[in-house]
Order: sequence, then structure tokens, then C-alpha cells
Amino acid sequence: MIGRLMALAALIATALAATTAGYGSTKAEATTLTIYSGRDQAFVKPLFDRFTQQTGIALNVRYGNSAQLAATILEEGDRSPADVFFSQESGLLGLVARQGLLQVLPASTLNKVSERFRAPGKRWVGTSARARVIAYNTSALQKHQLPKTIWELTKPTWKGKIGVAPTNASFQAFVAAMRVVHGEDRTRDWLHGVKANGPRFYSGNSQVVQGVSRGEVTLGLVNHYYLHNLRVQTPSMPVENHFLRRGDPGALVNCAGAGVLSSSDNPATARRFIDFLLSPWAQRFIARGPGGAEYPLIAGVRPRPGLPKLGEIAGPQINLGRLGRELPPAVRLLNETGFTL
Repeated sequence: MIGRLMALAALIATALAATTAGYGSTKAEATTLTIYSGRDQAFVKPLFDRFTQQTGIALNVRYGNSAQLAATILEEGDRSPADVFFSQESGLLGLVARQGLLQVLPASTLNKVSERFRAPGKRWVGTSARARVIAYNTSALQKHQLPKTIWELTKPTWKGKIGVAPTNASFQAFVAAMRVVHGEDRTRDWLHGVKANGPRFYSGNSQVVQGVSRGEVTLGLVNHYYLHNLRVQTPSMPVENHFLRRGDPGALVNCAGAGVLSSSDNPATARRFIDFLLSPWAQRFIARGPGGAEYPLIAGVRPRPGLPKLGEIAGPQINLGRLGRELPPAVRLLNETGFTL
């Protein structure tokens, strides 16, 4: 078992170059929680601060790339000091859950969101949804010039014009979904074709959007909400999001999510934290706070005005719970095609 966990950890590592009431309060309440957060500090610290203000529970937060943190949890196993894994995307939660390292969540938590955004095995729950898009420089491209599908990015037209973040968990999940829906051979061919066009690699989605804004590249493959986050600081950046057509792998809808570590000594308090993330206040902040543009997952909270409705974004049809077992072969493909090594 340990050998298998270490092998999975090594595989992922290669790919890296409201009020207090209603949040699951119990008598066995801890005063401190340790959170492994794959969500950027700038995005989620206000949420964490609000939780502490409302509950008096201090949060010891370890920030990092979601894949790095998943690898760390796999290596730590039942010795992990973390209480909660808050991941940028669902596949890594699934990967950790498949090794028995996440606890089953109660129905009262899971039922806050639709079945689409929670684990079939009940060990993680989505906290916000996001769509893959093409962010493009409006000074360099007009709408009619944009690719109609992700498959067009292998054409010579886009040589030297593409920005990607290949070690980012969301990009890896996108490749994993493409491989499931369209097969390994077609996915490999697409990766080879994009690589032949000399894409520029960035460390994360924010950096991709900034590169598009500066004109370093003409377009980039990112999650939709990063543009809105960055516009808080730079409202005039010449970038817009392009939502791809129905069924396109570049229109994948994924979710951030959270789970309670099996090794946690504070499971009741950890569940209280996850319930807070699914509270109306937190969901409104995620969706409509300063720079917030992710899709809320609980009923009664509206997304940011101007976004297409979540039900209208028809990306590839894939059970997000499946991504956990599909990430390792996707990472292998990215290594093989020169994206992550």
C-alpha cells in the first residue's frame, strides 16, 4: 500500500515543474484546523478570515499547487496533519479519496449541491464551478477570428500565440477529460500539434491571462473566473473570455471542492468548515465578491451578471468523480509530449 501511494505521489510530482449557526457545530469542537489549500491565498483568505471571525476557530493554512498538496497527502498517508483538503479541481480530490484518505461526508453537506458536483463515493463535495475558456487579447483578435473549437489550435495560424499552464491542476483535468471522451490517440495528437506551435508555458492561470494582456501571447487556455479576479487590479486589461461551442473539450465544466482527511483529529470541526464554504454568505462571496466570478453551487445564490448560465455551458459529458483515476494517465501524456518535463 505504501509503495503504491509513493508511486502515485511521484507521478504527480513529475507533472509539477453569515452567522455561526448551521455549520455543523458539535460538542467536540476544536479551536484550530489545518487546511491544505490549493486555492490561491488572494482568492480565499477573505473566506478563511470570515470563518475565524464568526467561529473563533483559528485556521492553519498551507497554500500550494493542488497537485503538490495531493501528492503531499498521498505521501503523508494516515500521518497527515491536515484536516481539510480544499482543491482547485475535483480530480485531485478523487485521487486522494481513491486511496481511502478522505472521510465520507454527511448527507446534510452533500445535499447542498447537485449530484453533478459531488463525489459518487460521498468523500468530497464541490464548492464552486468553473468553465474552461479561451482568454484572448482584444487588441489582437476580433471575435470572428477566434477558434470555434480547441482542435483548431494545432493549425499553423496559432504558432507562437498560445499560452498554457501545463502544471496547473485545471489544465491537467482538462487533458484528462479530453482523453476520456476522445481517446488517448486523439488527445496525444492534439498535444503534439499544440506543442509544435511553440506555446508559451506559464506557472498558473493568472499568469496566462496576464501574458495575454501584455501581448506575449494572443490567447490562453484558462478557467473563466481568472479574468474577473485580475480586473479588480487592472480593469482596463484588453482581454475577454471566449466560451467554446457545445461539447467541445475546451468547454469543460469542473469544480473546486473540499474533503475531510481520514487522519483528522477534528472531523466535526472540519465538516463545519466545509459547511461554511457552502453557506449563503460564502457562496455569494465566491460568486459576486470583489473579483469573484465562480459559479455558486447552492440554491438561491445567483452568479455574477454577464456570465452565461451554468446550465448553458455544455462541455464534454464526463462524471467528475471519474477524473480521480484519469489524472495519472493524463499526466503521463503531458510528460510524453513535452508539456511538463
